[in-house]
Amino acid sequence: MLADSFGRRFYYLRLSVTEVCNFSCTYCLPNGYSGPKPSAFMRRDELRRVMQVFAAEGTRKIRLTGGEPSLRADLPDIIADARQTQGIETIALTTNGYRLAESIADWQQAGLSQLNVSIDSLDPAQFKAITGHDRLRAILQGVDDSLALGLPVKINAVYMRGMNDQLGQFLAWLKTTPVTLRFIEVMEVGAQPDFYHNHHVPLSNMKQQLLLEGWQPIVRGKDAGPAQEFWHPDYAGRIGLIMPYSRDFCTTCNRLRVTAQGKLHLCLFGETGYDLRPWLQEDAQQDELTAVIQEALGHKPATHGLHEHNTGLIRDLSMIGG
Repeated sequence: MLADSFGRRFYYLRLSVTEVCNFSCTYCLPNGYSGPKPSAFMRRDELRRVMQVFAAEGTRKIRLTGGEPSLRADLPDIIADARQTQGIETIALTTNGYRLAESIADWQQAGLSQLNVSIDSLDPAQFKAITGHDRLRAILQGVDDSLALGLPVKINAVYMRGMNDQLGQFLAWLKTTPVTLRFIEVMEVGAQPDFYHNHHVPLSNMKQQLLLEGWQPIVRGKDAGPAQEFWHPDYAGRIGLIMPYSRDFCTTCNRLRVTAQGKLHLCLFGETGYDLRPWLQEDAQQDELTAVIQEALGHKPATHGLHEHNTGLIRDLSMIGG
């Protein structure tokens, strides 16, 4: 089992397959994507080796991320590779939903077992203002299609003051929609420090409101994501809160990240990316890559530096998969 010097064990790998994204979300890529070309990202065989090594060391859940993963034509093949990797029990995908309705059946058939869709507003005009795309209705149809297939669906919404801080609208939707809606605090990133100061909302206040209104906490699983989740008997859906600025947020960290360029990041806001690609080629030995990963884990800090406005290497969320 992969573990760090603080006794945290890592059952969960967030594996980015591309940095490219076709949305221009205000909190991530307001001017659109301008990063490396797709040729810079790991090939399918390299991604397969990453999965195999992490699975051999106790990883049980893999989340495929981006950028926007569906921009890779071989995404169904990558999902199938994850399904065929011994030891992997859960295969999740985070998507902006652009190709969801047309692709979800193929993704599920390939082996997808969980789905996260980014929907930052339920108002079509506001959704377009945030993302740059008038696609809300089509994305919501994709969510319905996913639920009809029996897939567990989580919705990610970055909660921003003055932009989409309309809890009542989201709660009304959850009355009849059986998804987990995860609100995410705005986090400071290197490319947009002012955005955090202008739009950050501490979700601790929302947590207290939910508790007062009868929402009840859910026990967190060992391979669960970072959200504190809540349920209510009068709602079909659940709520999750991702509060990176809360006390002890990092004590339950159970996930590692590998970027589309093959770099291991011990933290979303870490100072170093450890290059794994030399050990992902055909002539490399699996035990050598395992040793590199285990050595790197010895350098994982107890917590991120967000409280000191230290955002590490991260330029925007697309470069590391969130």
